[in-house]
Amino acid sequence: MLLDTASLYFRAYFGVPESVKAPDGTPVNAVRGLLDFIARLVADHHPDDLVACMDADWRPQWRVDLIPSYKAHRVAEEVEGGPDEEETPDTLSPQVPVIEAVLDALGIARIGAAGYEADDVIGTLTARAQGPVDIVTGDRDLYQLVDDARGVRVLYPVKGVGTLQAVDEALLREKYGVDGPGYADLALLRGDPSDGLPGVPGIGEKTAAKLLAAYGDLAGITAAAEDPASRLTPAQRRRLLEARPYLEVAPTVVRVASDVPVPPCDIALPAAPRDPEALEVLAARWGLGGSLQRLLTALTG
Repeated sequence: MLLDTASLYFRAYFGVPESVKAPDGTPVNAVRGLLDFIARLVADHHPDDLVACMDADWRPQWRVDLIPSYKAHRVAEEVEGGPDEEETPDTLSPQVPVIEAVLDALGIARIGAAGYEADDVIGTLTARAQGPVDIVTGDRDLYQLVDDARGVRVLYPVKGVGTLQAVDEALLREKYGVDGPGYADLALLRGDPSDGLPGVPGIGEKTAAKLLAAYGDLAGITAAAEDPASRLTPAQRRRLLEARPYLEVAPTVVRVASDVPVPPCDIALPAAPRDPEALEVLAARWGLGGSLQRLLTALTG
């Protein structure tokens, strides 16, 4: 089981009231919400291995070099020679180091890779996995990894963090008319404002799905645009040809990496905390109460 950690603690932050606080009055709604979510995932799905995948760089420069608008609207502050700071709510940022410390004390593997997003770590660990993989994320970008033959599915939180939708190829075909790899092509054609991806002007989700059904993949659509005998409408042909510079670089930006240098790590789900004393200190300092207890019960159950 691979967790898109930032996606999940953002959801926990907005799903749990900010009145949930540590003894000193600091909000810990994201911390407690995430611990409750992981407890439920472990209790319901019993994964053998669990990895909290982290954004070492939420907006990698190599993606920005190809598409400068990539996540540009989320930049709070540009940092010379390092990852830009992402715009996050004032009371969420201080909770992230607490989340990391608690996961480490529990012994839940926490993996990031310099210069890459959590998505890329997830893509790499999925590619390496020997058995089925559950990817838990609120980010539809990762639908591209869905693969029934390998047992790879996405568990997508529909409401808060309690109700999960299991996304397999049947659901993708029903909802979008594509399979896993086809979802990446669909996303880059229609664009994604939340990631600053412009897409091809005039080609929305339904048109993109129809083009993919007719021509197979992005390469097939590009070839059709360059073939005067193809059945594309004049407007579609013009739009695709005008967007050629974007279409040449977009696949590298949109498709998650599968060959990231992931550091070696024990990813087995811990049956007991790695550092009980540190966990006790953290629990008292941040008032983690029932949330931590529920996760410990799930781990030892």
